Amino acid sequence: MPRASGPLAEALSRRTVVLDGGLSNQLADQGCDLSGGLWTGRVLAEAPGRIEAAHTAYARAGAEVLITASYQVGYQAFAARGHGPAETTALLRRSVALAARAAEAADHEVWVAASVGPYGAVLADGSEYRGRYGLSVRELAAFHRPRIEALLAAGPDVLAVETIPDAAEAEALVTVLADTGAPAWISYTAAAGRTRAGDPLTEAFALAAASPQVIATGVNCCDPQDVLPALEAAASVTDLPLLAYPNDGSVWDAATGTWTRPAAPAPWPTAAWQRAGVRLVGGCCRIGPARIALLAGRKMGSSGSG
Repeated sequence: MPRASGPLAEALSRRTVVLDGGLSNQLADQGCDLSGGLWTGRVLAEAPGRIEAAHTAYARAGAEVLITASYQVGYQAFAARGHGPAETTALLRRSVALAARAAEAADHEVWVAASVGPYGAVLADGSEYRGRYGLSVRELAAFHRPRIEALLAAGPDVLAVETIPDAAEAEALVTVLADTGAPAWISYTAAAGRTRAGDPLTEAFALAAASPQVIATGVNCCDPQDVLPALEAAASVTDLPLLAYPNDGSVWDAATGTWTRPAAPAPWPTAAWQRAGVRLVGGCCRIGPARIALLAGRKMGSSGSG
């Protein structure tokens, strides 16, 4: 079966593309209230203009891909807070429309990636950094399918299947992707050379690369120091374009809802990441427009670290 294609996939065959940064930190900087289990989904429901403004900030910084505010939007979680299925579907579609408006207003070509966050994200308890939820592959597929279908109905350029902690959830997502035919990337969260759940990264990347729908694979929301070993593991099992969008090295404490900063900022050896195969690069939690502007301004590779 031929691999999924499209304008973004074609661009990745020629050059490095710059992603945006963390949505939550940008919304917080804009004065948004992210308290409660819905996180950025709360702003999507209550103040969609703030979401569009955050996307616009990243586009102005030079981001070429905007990731939607759908990461933590799930039917069960929103139902528990009074949002019916139709409303949740509308919010998922709204997330794509808001990013698309910011993309259309940009002075350069910008693609929209619809965020498909892990099951653990909707639990709002840090489970996406552990995985192993106690659900079967079939149950995980049933959870993700309606979210993915709603997002695709809004017409994004690609699905950003991101922050996946284990191979079991990736297997479920690959199953759903096979039924859609839509292009997607699969990005794991990793530490110490393994997925957060402890799976060998080579196995996780091989699973992602075996899907014809997957146009890129890599890591996100990890310490910058974990990026290069992960990329090397990926490059050993696939020739797909790779991606990296780490956080700033801080550690999330779900119990207190706070980040603990690293003692010193970790370097971003972006030139080394590119040599390892990176073609999509940006930032995740706590990485803002200034860092993205730095990446975009360097045209990726004109300097060694960020």
